[in-house]
Amino acid sequence: MSRKAVITVTAGAALQVQNLLNKRGKPSLGIRIGVRSGGCSGMKYFVEYADAKQPFDEVVNDQGVTILIDPKALIYLLGAEMDYVEEDFKSGFTFTNPNAKAKCGCGSSFNV
Repeated sequence: MSRKAVITVTAGAALQVQNLLNKRGKPSLGIRIGVRSGGCSGMKYFVEYADAKQPFDEVVNDQGVTILIDPKALIYLLGAEMDYVEEDFKSGFTFTNPNAKAKCGCGSSFNV
């Protein structure tokens, strides 16, 4: 029996990840997602290039991209969905996170 992925990726987010990896100019394993203290709600997401799997990273392959989840962020991201939104004045990755009790108005930070 297969278990449910920690995080799911929309088609739009996968396309943007592929675009970023293709523009990077050097081979990458995928991207790493984690959380850090900060932002107006206490915690904020980070997304960075991942050149190699670190010990204890959770590996998610979805929509043709490889996402590594920082082990310290795993509990905060269970069941989340990553999307990419492009609007007139703002574009970027967004997260729909069932673990977030509240988030800031700009959507870049949350608390649990």
